[in-house]
Amino acid sequence: MTARISYADIEVGTELPAQSFAVNRATLVQYAGASGDFNPIHWNEKFAVEVGLPDVIAHGMFTMAEAIRVVTDWVGDPGAVIEYGVRFTKPVVVPNDDKGAVIEVSGKVGALLEENRVRVDLTATSGGTKVLGMSRAVVQLG
Repeated sequence: MTARISYADIEVGTELPAQSFAVNRATLVQYAGASGDFNPIHWNEKFAVEVGLPDVIAHGMFTMAEAIRVVTDWVGDPGAVIEYGVRFTKPVVVPNDDKGAVIEVSGKVGALLEENRVRVDLTATSGGTKVLGMSRAVVQLG
């Protein structure tokens, strides 16, 4: 696959389509199985509270993976992501109810780079709280 977005059509400030990602306890158990991260803070409410958390929290890498989906869906090719990094600022708290939590992600082009690359700056929140800081991806465009 190649990026379906042309560098010539992009300018600083171009907004990517925002997305919302639902996460519930079942999602966390599935992610734990796939990743091998069975830390009880991600599935055991009693343990999470005992160690000072408000409730079970989503895996940081799960949150990071959900956020980059805004970029990969926009560009049309996950292989077009050259670099990606975040700072974990707050956890995504996932209550044990029918709703769970929602991760809201938006992005915009923050810089045009050489070789048809752009830097995309992402904003990720949950429950009105910013959960990722310095969330940036460098993307190779066509």
